[in-house]
Amino acid sequence: MNSGVAWNGKGTSPSAWAQQRFGVQASGLVAGVPKRLARAHQRARAVHAEANLKKRGPYGHVLAEAVREELADEAVALGGTVRELRGYAYAVINGHALFPFRYADRAAPLDRARLRADVSPQRRRMLTAHGPEAPEGLFPLDDILTTDEYDELHEAFEELGRTTKLVSVFFTSAWADGIHAIHWGDAHLDGDRTFAWSHVERLAPGKE
Repeated sequence: MNSGVAWNGKGTSPSAWAQQRFGVQASGLVAGVPKRLARAHQRARAVHAEANLKKRGPYGHVLAEAVREELADEAVALGGTVRELRGYAYAVINGHALFPFRYADRAAPLDRARLRADVSPQRRRMLTAHGPEAPEGLFPLDDILTTDEYDELHEAFEELGRTTKLVSVFFTSAWADGIHAIHWGDAHLDGDRTFAWSHVERLAPGKE
């Protein structure tokens, strides 16, 4: 994996990849994304604690919405925009939308990331229509689809912007531990619901 963050004792610096995608907002995002995820975790943990349930709690559901809200707020603060897609807000900066995905509730390597079988058609379509092309030699998702399914999955969302590209923000967290790890980059959804990264970088988790 490529390391896109330089720890120099004075904070973080954006990589060439980040600068290419986000332009002058790259520095703000390298610092802002981890802080926003940490803030979303705090919000979700507070709701979880208030629910006081013995078994399943609301942490994961609240976190998913809080992350989208926090990233949207960060986009606005940096001069970007927020696009509403079927009731969900997505941060868009310099023509790139942030796609957050919590792939595990424990510390786990990135290659374990996988979409659930019951994932919404909207999320699959976002990843397919707005995400990067498949790296050469991979088993393509398209081979198992009918023509109609192929056309639907590859039709870009007008609300998001037809030319808008995704930058995936994958992370792991738990209500008791906080954010374990954050990765962002160009992730292609493969046919077995796993991901192939043409480029990926680690971001240092923000302090709570």
